[in-house]
Amino acid sequence: MISVIPIDQFLNNHASHVALLDTRSPAEYEHAHFPGAVSFPLMTNEQRAIIGTIYKQEGKDAAVLKGFELIGPQFAEFVRQANTLVSDKNVALYCWRGGLRSSVMAWVLSTAGFKVTILKGGYKAFRQWVLSQFLIKKPMIVVGGKTGAGKTEMLYHLQSEGQFIIDLEKLAHHKGSAFGALGMSAQPSSEHFENQLALQWHQAPFSQFTWIENESIKIGKCALPVNFFDQMREAKCFEMDVSLDVRIERTLESYGKFDVDLLSDSTMKIKKRLGGLRLKMALEALEQKDLKLWCSIVMEYYDKTYQHSHNKRQENEIVKVDAEGMDKSTIAKEMIKLSKQVVL
Repeated sequence: MISVIPIDQFLNNHASHVALLDTRSPAEYEHAHFPGAVSFPLMTNEQRAIIGTIYKQEGKDAAVLKGFELIGPQFAEFVRQANTLVSDKNVALYCWRGGLRSSVMAWVLSTAGFKVTILKGGYKAFRQWVLSQFLIKKPMIVVGGKTGAGKTEMLYHLQSEGQFIIDLEKLAHHKGSAFGALGMSAQPSSEHFENQLALQWHQAPFSQFTWIENESIKIGKCALPVNFFDQMREAKCFEMDVSLDVRIERTLESYGKFDVDLLSDSTMKIKKRLGGLRLKMALEALEQKDLKLWCSIVMEYYDKTYQHSHNKRQENEIVKVDAEGMDKSTIAKEMIKLSKQVVL
């Protein structure tokens, strides 16, 4: 049995944990895909290139014939793989535009007894939906504070108090600075980052605030969608006020464990902004394993950068929160209390 459904229904299927298969080539999947989908390519990268060339040179009929010649022998293997992945014979799948690739795979699997759902319009329709999500405005509060203030940690204390959060750095696999890639897995493409963010933003409620950490428009190589970033800039910012000593201590807890050579390489990324003298002092401090001095030098740069960015906000959109001297749970509760004074 095969059914073709639009994106809204397809999202409901995804939410109900139906196995989701991406029938595009491995290269297309690797670049970006529907979060949670399993790569289940009808064609390899090489096969897709061969068929694409024939399509351009000889037309559709010749390309389709070549496609069946290359892919036909693999039909039995597709069924074996699907049986391994799916226990209840219920799958959803998509290709680029909901065309031939998904139709062929759907026919193969349905013939083998699977109930198959196809995304109408394919991945292209999903991408249109993704971009439309960032035009939707919802209540948001940005958690701000200088480097080492403990913003990410605070997000999860807010979550434990029942608040809806989006951890942009987790989605981007990056902590948002020249040192942000240390200890993190490879970053997704900006497109896949958008896909993940759109699904989370879709889940965000209209009836309460979504809490998001203050970020630049780029988190490593992942770019925030402009419309979403504009909402962040317009939102109330709860700025965590923490002393420099505490921030240095927290920063060293996060980065002091890394090899000095890695820290030196990351420091070199901001050499133009640090200036020759400050760069020299920072690198010498690392050589001497004086991590506290190194951190204080680097922190000067990040504090100035933060202040420059913060100056672009309206003063009445900034709420100062004393985030020192109390446990994180208490601070989170205070922030929630303050949020009730903000108009949804």
